[in-house]
Amino acid sequence: MSLLEVPDILLPISGIDLNKWSVIACDQFTSEIDYWNQVHHLVDNVPSTYHLILPEAYLDAGFEARIRQVNENMALYLRTGLFQKEKGLVLVKRTTPYQPQRLGLVVAIDLDEYEYLPGKSAKIVASEKTVPERIPPRVLIRENAPIELPHVLVLADDSEGIIASLGAQRAKYRKLYDFELNMDGGSIQGFLIEDATSIIERLEAMAEKSPLIVGDGNHSLAAAKVCWENIKAQSDANELSNHPARYAMVELMSIYEPGLAFEPIHRVVFDPDDDFLEALHRASYGSDTLSILMKSSSTYALTPDSPFSTIEWVQEFLDDYLKAHPKTILDYVHGTHSLKKIIESEENAIGIVLPPLQRDQLFPYIKNHGVLPRKSFSLGEAVEKRYYLEARLIQKERR
Repeated sequence: MSLLEVPDILLPISGIDLNKWSVIACDQFTSEIDYWNQVHHLVDNVPSTYHLILPEAYLDAGFEARIRQVNENMALYLRTGLFQKEKGLVLVKRTTPYQPQRLGLVVAIDLDEYEYLPGKSAKIVASEKTVPERIPPRVLIRENAPIELPHVLVLADDSEGIIASLGAQRAKYRKLYDFELNMDGGSIQGFLIEDATSIIERLEAMAEKSPLIVGDGNHSLAAAKVCWENIKAQSDANELSNHPARYAMVELMSIYEPGLAFEPIHRVVFDPDDDFLEALHRASYGSDTLSILMKSSSTYALTPDSPFSTIEWVQEFLDDYLKAHPKTILDYVHGTHSLKKIIESEENAIGIVLPPLQRDQLFPYIKNHGVLPRKSFSLGEAVEKRYYLEARLIQKERR
């Protein structure tokens, strides 16, 4: 088996409104329920990937019934012929409110070549530690799901410019879609690359020199890995040959892509006790500073010069604090605008503004130190995240 495969892709049939079909990744706007309520209002009663996912903003509202409905909706969309099939790589050209162009390549990766647990080496590795409680809901969706819808972004040390060269030649490929994304997400175009054997070979040779790194969607890919391991444990070798669940569809991006922005993921602490700021200042150290936001005031804390070290000590402090203060809740927020909006709307919340990481240091850091703390960085602002669009069968078709 290959590290990368050309996927069989499912796209919505002609006549479906793609602006309503495609919605942003489920792990965005987790503390902004109004965003998802607006999405729900926009797509209500029309075919949409919104009906095929579980936004994390709803996880506290009892998700078992929602998961059952998601799986039923997937089966309904397949049964009623809402998908058309294509085979090939998809060259993606995305514009965002912040970037005029961002290129990526939709491929399938072999989950046997991927590891998310710290200390394990593989050709595809996680960039961040996973949050254990965020994996089971995704496993519950995927283990009974007939299809997957990817929002995972995987980074490649593409110094040869393989993906960039494909972008420059995109006019020679058949255009699959071209439309405006909802909720101020920008626009997106997709081009089908059917003769992709040589491209796959070049990408795999590149990955032999430097492992691929999961940039966004670490938990979703970890859930796919868990489901695949469960299938292997319950099946014999003959049943596993070319099983579609062995693979996961992702968007592969070059670490050198000019339109790829590395943004920090900020922390917001809900209902901390009065000792929070004192404890934070007592734990802080270094010669740099980071901002601490409250509803009616702000302060700062000392930090190390290295953003990698800053993220490590902040997360370690928060983990220790939450253990001692079980009523306090931690969330992860993309973008300072969203962070300030949350802080201004809450009576007892504190925001911690984290620094951005340098992209040129990511691959060396992962190689030398292993995974970063969970939610260390974001590939762009929240509205720049991948929107669900393509799908792929992950259950064997019945004959």
